Amino acid sequence: MKITREIKTALLAISAIVLLIFGYNFLKGKNLLSNDKVFYAIYNNIEGLDVSSKVTINGYVVGKVSNIDFIGTSGKLKVTFVIEKDFEFGKKSVAKIYSAGFIGGKNLGIIPEANPTQMAKSGDEISSEIEPDLVGEVVGKLDPIQDKLKVVLDETSISLSRINKLLNEENTANISKALKSLTNTLNTLEYTSKNVDALLAGNRDNLEATLINFKNSSDNINKFSSEVSKVDVRKMMINLDETINKFSLIASKVNSNTGSVGKLVNDPAIYDNLDRATRQLDLLLQDMKLNPKRYVHFSVFGKKEKGYKKPKDSLK
Repeated sequence: MKITREIKTALLAISAIVLLIFGYNFLKGKNLLSNDKVFYAIYNNIEGLDVSSKVTINGYVVGKVSNIDFIGTSGKLKVTFVIEKDFEFGKKSVAKIYSAGFIGGKNLGIIPEANPTQMAKSGDEISSEIEPDLVGEVVGKLDPIQDKLKVVLDETSISLSRINKLLNEENTANISKALKSLTNTLNTLEYTSKNVDALLAGNRDNLEATLINFKNSSDNINKFSSEVSKVDVRKMMINLDETINKFSLIASKVNSNTGSVGKLVNDPAIYDNLDRATRQLDLLLQDMKLNPKRYVHFSVFGKKEKGYKKPKDSLK
């Protein structure tokens, strides 16, 4: 059978169309001749994920992102990806978008379900998740720091404004006077310190002697304290108690009318007799002083004694 030119042209056109479809799908990550599994996940934001981005499981590349489309007017994105490797995972596994590095773009990582009860089949929807990138984490951590820094700056600004209000001309002059007075005080203290140093240097020997005397006195006090500590306080208290009892007995006897001392203290007649005798003795001594001839007669030649004449100043 002779193939006509028209048939050849038709076959060539069909082949070109098939190759075009196959190449287009291959460029999009689809292989029409393979048994790859196709899944999809819905995201609000794909964080820079692109078609042909790698799909990994535990870091191992198992497929590619084949298509990204908007869902209606909601703004959500449907990410379709192909699993080329013969690996099964649970239907409740998670498709997480993560950063491949600072310049590596974004990849899609499958987090397999632990102990799955139902395996995912081609065409199923997989739960979506987005891992914060390093920049996002840093920015997220910097946000509260920025807020705190803003508060600190505001408080600092308020403090500076208050300081500016305080540092007006009058207060500045007062502060200057206070600083000047403080400087004079410090100079006086320095001069006094020098004088004290000179005084201490000039009286070093006296100070050393005083300290030695103080040390000796302290040693003596310690020695006296040790000697006192050796005294039998109990025996001394017993002797003191006996002495007090004896004095108490003597006092009781004196207060009573028994004995000469008791009668002397308690009998008023004895006191009156003693007082009268004392007065008479005093009068006698005065009379002997004023009239000695009345009591003493002395004559060298035996002259006859004259009669006694009562003197005018004689005591009665």
